[in-house]
Amino acid sequence: MEAIGQRRWVIAEGYLPPTDPAASRQLNSHEAACLLNTGDTEANVTVTIFYADREPVGPYRLTVPARRTLHLRFNDLRDPEPIPEDTDYASVIESDVPIVVQHTRLDSRQAALALMTTLAYPVPSAAG
Repeated sequence: MEAIGQRRWVIAEGYLPPTDPAASRQLNSHEAACLLNTGDTEANVTVTIFYADREPVGPYRLTVPARRTLHLRFNDLRDPEPIPEDTDYASVIESDVPIVVQHTRLDSRQAALALMTTLAYPVPSAAG
């Protein structure tokens, strides 16, 4: 299948609420980027995190196999450093092949859970 998407995506809003040690992993608040690679070549992806009060951090490196999806929890990023909880951030996601990126947030701080999802902002380039 032909690769669908863009090589650069932006999620301008991010926030990790403090972790509830009593909650299960599935019900802990989290942010995720769902990465879809429809092409025949694996996608080598980097994530750079931007903050309001300090220099960007990254790259975080990951691979999305050909014709697969990867659900990346920002809470799970560790190298070069974890994203701090209770801190606003933004992310730039870059790939060497076109991919599609969707942003999802689960906020479980209240009994009525909130789930939000939206397409990330695709940054067009001359190369596709």
